[in-house]
Amino acid sequence: MRLTPRLLTALIPLAAALLCTHTVQAQVLTGWAQMPAATFADGPTSGQFAGPNPYGSNLPPFANRQPVQGFSGVLDGPRKNVFRFLVDNGFGAQANSADALLRAYAVEVKWHTRKGGAGAVGPADWQSGRERSAFDARTRLQLNDAHRKLSLPIQADYANYYNNPVNAPVDASIRAGRLLTGADFDIEAIRRDRNGHYWFGDEFGPYLIKTDAKGTVLRSEISMPGVYAPQHKDVVAGKAVANLPSSGGFEGMAINKSRTRLYTLLERTVTGDAAGTLRIDEFDISSEKYTGRRFIYPLDAKGTNIGDMVALDDRRFIVLERNGGTATTPNTVPFKKVYLIDIEDVAEGGVARKLELVDLMNLADPHDLNGDGSTVFTFPYVTIENLLVLDARTLLVVNDNNFPYGGGRELASDNTEFLRIRLPVLMTGEACDDDEKDED
Repeated sequence: MRLTPRLLTALIPLAAALLCTHTVQAQVLTGWAQMPAATFADGPTSGQFAGPNPYGSNLPPFANRQPVQGFSGVLDGPRKNVFRFLVDNGFGAQANSADALLRAYAVEVKWHTRKGGAGAVGPADWQSGRERSAFDARTRLQLNDAHRKLSLPIQADYANYYNNPVNAPVDASIRAGRLLTGADFDIEAIRRDRNGHYWFGDEFGPYLIKTDAKGTVLRSEISMPGVYAPQHKDVVAGKAVANLPSSGGFEGMAINKSRTRLYTLLERTVTGDAAGTLRIDEFDISSEKYTGRRFIYPLDAKGTNIGDMVALDDRRFIVLERNGGTATTPNTVPFKKVYLIDIEDVAEGGVARKLELVDLMNLADPHDLNGDGSTVFTFPYVTIENLLVLDARTLLVVNDNNFPYGGGRELASDNTEFLRIRLPVLMTGEACDDDEKDED
């Protein structure tokens, strides 16, 4: 983004609100943990339509198991170091995820810090946050359309997966509970409103999906006016033409401080919009309608997609941005950064002001928390889709491991890594000290 005099003037209050009273230091990794790729929960057989991963490990199908994988959204949990993570559509596409259930799981992170620690991640009770011995029904939210509110067909409506008699029968539990699967929606964002209802951002519509506190759909899916992915029901029916690439829908979705409005961020550019720009649209939760307010997120010249968005307040948001590069991708340098954006005094349709917060390919790791022998930590995964503000100076960042695929760090299935990052700036504008923050 070119820094014109006008833009520089607009950025001054944003930068001033961030700088500490001392010289700015590097971003520091203060906590690290890892969940193995092959982590499973109970459930119907999954992966029957997924292709084998090219590395020869974790080969589908997974009999009577559901992967606890593909984290693509995160909320605070009921206890410290317990978080609720959303699992996306399953195996990466609508055509291979009909037997992957749409769930969210509660996990407890036992950080490895400069003081030691396990660096492990395990199941927790969804309601209480207490440790569990396995990822079972007590640890999760299960999305379902038990009350038949959706206006489009789902896998639970069919006798056989994809409504094709040559395929295996749809699992009895899916049909009985009208459980939602990755062939129904590709959910990539989760937020909870002030009434305790959950809102999910989907990429197939893109749609917004509203559920109660137990994951049961409360109303029909909500389309974004004038925006159509190839899987949108109107495109499939021949009533509309797709103007958004596949996997280009709601990758990021924030909720304001009062939990009354959502801000949806598309992952890809709508046909006809300027190249390298993404739409941020405001949605009023009370009326369940888009307000018409729209802002533009400008991608970096090296960025190709966003991974997540979270609100600091009613005007400032933090965004994960990336390209498709990994440590194993030839001829592509991984680009993975976190930005703060500001829409205060930005006219509707205007471009959000943007300031870099974190370079995830260049984190200080003075205590070598991940044990790779380096004091510089890099996070080269293709998809990094989980962002949470832990306090005014600390962020949680977690990758989507795209199980059973991967190739982020090596030619193997990716693990899921959890990062706790201390910023050299405060996100509140208050003074900060120089002491390394280590809460554990």
